Amino acid sequence: MVELPALPIALIVPHAGYIYSGSVAAAAYASVAARRNSIRRVVLMGPSHRVYLRGIAVAEADSFATPLGEVAIDHAGRSRVLECDAVIAADTPHAPEHSLEVQLPFLQVLLEDFTVLPLVVGEATPQQVAAALEAVRGGDETLVLISSDLSHYQSYRQAQQIDRQTSESILHHTTSLSGEQACGAACINGLLHMSKAHNLAVTEIMRLNSGDTAGDPARVVGYGAFAIHRTVPQ
Repeated sequence: MVELPALPIALIVPHAGYIYSGSVAAAAYASVAARRNSIRRVVLMGPSHRVYLRGIAVAEADSFATPLGEVAIDHAGRSRVLECDAVIAADTPHAPEHSLEVQLPFLQVLLEDFTVLPLVVGEATPQQVAAALEAVRGGDETLVLISSDLSHYQSYRQAQQIDRQTSESILHHTTSLSGEQACGAACINGLLHMSKAHNLAVTEIMRLNSGDTAGDPARVVGYGAFAIHRTVPQ
């Protein structure tokens, strides 16, 4: 387990089936365990896999449900984020989308009591995504969570190489990641645009692929967990 120099403000977490990426996601969530009593709202952002979308959609529903119970939507946050030009209110992109819902059971086990602001991202610039995050990122009561896997359907060795390069790009706040590097590239690019503007640091927590966990090494999906945190004076 990587020892972080400061508690995370935001996380990048994978969203595949738990047998594939659950260990990487768990490592990310463990890094914010010390904040569990202070986090009261989660800004949860992921890519739209199944519905074409220009911009960003915030859910219209009042809550999300899992077998562990319901999680209330942050109504005040929804009102604020809808003031951003690229954001619309729509449930259609959320209905078939797994990238956000797969995170909820982790959060329900980790946190005491919290609301969630669910945002699905389609075609959006780093500036548009960063503007939405800026509008709702809040303070110590808020955790920003970006849901994204890394490379898709490469051989084990190819995936390792691609994901290593992607990790380096993330660590250097590159805001031009492509969909071939990460399915949530638009979300990550926006988060990195915002974190660079605030002089925040990025640390890799863990990186594996499905060939390491429960998949065929001939055709794997990559998973990475990253923490965004304040820089520590030397």
